[in-house]
Amino acid sequence: QVQLVESGGGLVQTGGSLRLSCAASGGTVSRYTMGWFRQAPGKEREIVAFITWKGGITSYTDSVKGRFTISRDNAENTVNLQMNSLKPEDTAVYYCAAKFTDWDYWGKGTLVTVSS
Repeated sequence: QVQLVESGGGLVQTGGSLRLSCAASGGTVSRYTMGWFRQAPGKEREIVAFITWKGGITSYTDSVKGRFTISRDNAENTVNLQMNSLKPEDTAVYYCAAKFTDWDYWGKGTLVTVSS
């Protein structure tokens, strides 16, 4: 059973940066598409970015394009989300997820708060 653990969340001012990391254990996720989702208070969970298992394809939701970068290290079984130029509307709980046929595995999330 794959387990995902996120880290790197915290409080940052508008315009600041954070780097989220997701560590997988209990199995390799090297063949999985990996994604980052977020859920803001009172809103539905949305996908922020994903990266295919070889890292050849990445995709971002429009609101983070040019500011966020997703990357993965299959040897280390990790996936990262570099977040720059953060805005208050980026405030949310960020979740890491792994997809083989569907988004099969989820972490418990890490809170990102961007102050204005």
